[in-house]
Amino acid sequence: MYEHLVIFKFNENITPEKEQDLLNQLLAFKGEIPGIVELSAGFNVTEEIEQKQGYSLGLRVTFENKQALDDYQPHPVHQDFVSSLSGIIDNVIVVDYQI
Repeated sequence: MYEHLVIFKFNENITPEKEQDLLNQLLAFKGEIPGIVELSAGFNVTEEIEQKQGYSLGLRVTFENKQALDDYQPHPVHQDFVSSLSGIIDNVIVVDYQI
């Protein structure tokens, strides 16, 4: 299996409503993208402000195998999500590893 971690940092153009919409889109991935074993996503609630560095939304996806992880990137549902980040994203950190 493979773990896919993503942490999002948005700019000042993001609204609370848009951020909630993005979270809802992420949570829907499990039912719409094949090969996902587990998925969790949520808002960064750490009280360690220095460590937060402006990153406000996190995603963790467990894929059944490397092929499922590879198929995720071009999947239309994922690409629709990526398109919805236009104009509101400052940075994204992505980490993939085998478990």
